[in-house]
Amino acid sequence: MPMQTRFHTNETNLRYYKLLFYAFLTGTLVGTVSAAFRISLNYIEQLRNYLFSNVSNNDIITWFWPFLFITLGVSLSIFLVRKFAPETVGSGIQEIEGALDGLRPLRWKRVIPVKFIASLCSLGSGMLLGREGPTVQMGANIGKMVKDQFAQETMKENPLISAGAAAGLASAFNAPFAGIMFVIEEMHEHFKWNFFSVAAIMIGAGSADAVLKLLISSEPSIQMTIFTSPKPGSLWLFIILGALFSFLGYLFNYLLVKSLDYFVFLNKKPVVIIALCIAAILTIAGVFFPEMIGGGYQTITKVLEHSFSLTFLLLLLTIRMIFTILGFSSGVSGGIFVPMLTLGIILGMFYGSSMQYYFPTLITHPEVFGVAGMAAIFAATVRAPLTGLVLAVEMTSNYELILPLIITTATASVLTTLMGNKPIYATLLARTLGTTKP
Repeated sequence: MPMQTRFHTNETNLRYYKLLFYAFLTGTLVGTVSAAFRISLNYIEQLRNYLFSNVSNNDIITWFWPFLFITLGVSLSIFLVRKFAPETVGSGIQEIEGALDGLRPLRWKRVIPVKFIASLCSLGSGMLLGREGPTVQMGANIGKMVKDQFAQETMKENPLISAGAAAGLASAFNAPFAGIMFVIEEMHEHFKWNFFSVAAIMIGAGSADAVLKLLISSEPSIQMTIFTSPKPGSLWLFIILGALFSFLGYLFNYLLVKSLDYFVFLNKKPVVIIALCIAAILTIAGVFFPEMIGGGYQTITKVLEHSFSLTFLLLLLTIRMIFTILGFSSGVSGGIFVPMLTLGIILGMFYGSSMQYYFPTLITHPEVFGVAGMAAIFAATVRAPLTGLVLAVEMTSNYELILPLIITTATASVLTTLMGNKPIYATLLARTLGTTKP
C-alpha cells in the first residue's frame, strides 16, 4: 500500500475512533444530566403531592397553596421559553430533526439550562407532559456542545447530535434500545448513515443508560407483572386493537395541530393570565381526580391495578387527552411521550377488560392489551412502529409479548397511514419551518 494511502487510511480511522470516544462522552454527560433532571423532578412532584394532600373542602386557604405552586411553575416555564430560547417550547424533537438537516440552529448554551429549568417547572406543576422531550432535546444539544468544545472543526456534528438524542430517550425511560431505534426509525431522513455513525448512537444510548443505572435505578420504568405470550387463538383481537389506535392516533395528531394553530394568540397574552387559567383547571382536577394530572406514571399504576370502572376509564381517556393537547399548546416546555403512552394503556385496558367479558377463555390478563396499547399509540402518532414496540417492551420487561405487539403496531401504523395521518414530528417541523408539506 502506498505511503500516502496508508497515511490517509490511518487518519480516517483515527477520526472515527475519536467520534466513538466523543459519543461515549456525550452519552455519559446526557446520562448525568438526565439523572439530575429526574431526581429534581421527583422532589418537586413530592412537594406538589404534599400540597394537594393537605387540601380540605372546609378550609379554602388550603386550596391556595397548590394553586399558587402551579401558577408559579407554569409562569416561570413560559417566561423562560419566551425570553431566552423559544425553540425549547414543547418537546423540541422537531428542532433536532431540523438541526440534523441544517435548517435549525442548536444554541446549546441557551437551550440546555432553559430546557432543564423550564421543563422542571411545567412537569413539576402537574401538567400532562413527559420528561422524554426535555432529555432528548438536551441530549442532542449536549452532543453539539461536545463537538464544539472538544472535536476538530472538520468533524461533522450530525453523529454526535444523533447520539445525544438517542442517549436522551434511553435515559428518560431506562430504554437504550428504544433510544437507538428512535434515531434510526424516526430520524432516518435526517440521520447520516455509515457504520461509525450507527455505532456512535449505540455507544451514546448505552453509556447514558449505564450512568443512569448507577445514579438512580436499573428497574423498568413501569412496574408490572411479566406475562407469558397470549393464546394463539386470541391474536385476532390485537388486529382490532390496532385498528382502534389508528383512529385514536389520527384524532390525536389532528387535534394537536389544530390546537397549536388555534392558540397561536397565546404568544401575545401575558404569562400570568395563561398560568392562572392552567392553575385553576389543574388545581380542581388534582384535588378531586389526582389521576387526571401529571405525566402519567401514577395513573398507569392505578389503571394496571384495575382501580377504575370501564366508564371511568373512558372519562379518564377523554380528559387526559384534552389536557395533554391543551398543555402542549400552551407554550410551556415538555414532551408528549409519557402522556401518549398513558392514553395507550388506558384504552388498551378498557379494550382488554371489555373483551375479557365476551371471551373469558381467550383473555386471562387484560393488562397485555395495555402494553400493546402503549406500542400502538406510538406507532399511530409518531408512525414509528418498531420504536413503539421496543419502548413498550423495555419499559415493562414483557419480552414475551413481542408477537401481539407486532400485530398491533403494524395494524395501527398501516391503517393510520392509509387514513392520511402524517408523523407528528414531521408535521411539527414543517409547521416550525413555515411549510405545508412535512
